[in-house]
Amino acid sequence: MKKILSEVCDAYGYIIKALEVMPDHIHIFVDCPVTTAPCDVVRTLKSMSAIQLLKAYPELKRFYARCGKLWSNGYFISSVGHISEAAVKKYIEEQKDDTTRIESLS
Repeated sequence: MKKILSEVCDAYGYIIKALEVMPDHIHIFVDCPVTTAPCDVVRTLKSMSAIQLLKAYPELKRFYARCGKLWSNGYFISSVGHISEAAVKKYIEEQKDDTTRIESLS
């Protein structure tokens, strides 16, 4: 997934500042042109990654056939302004550690 998202970002001129892929969601910090709407960034990342994933792993089509799509409709977008870029990167990097800690408690 990280490779696919990196390729999509490269193709569209987005710069990944931080990325963590979790079992059920993704945290991605992207720098994109100011002329690009944030919802378009999300739409591009979801659609292009779904196309590549379904092509690479056809069995996913059968698994996700009942819901009709790979990605859920939801997403969260925020701009960096009131906090530093370093704080956002640190938060995203720490997400993987939190998941590992939670899974070890289960």
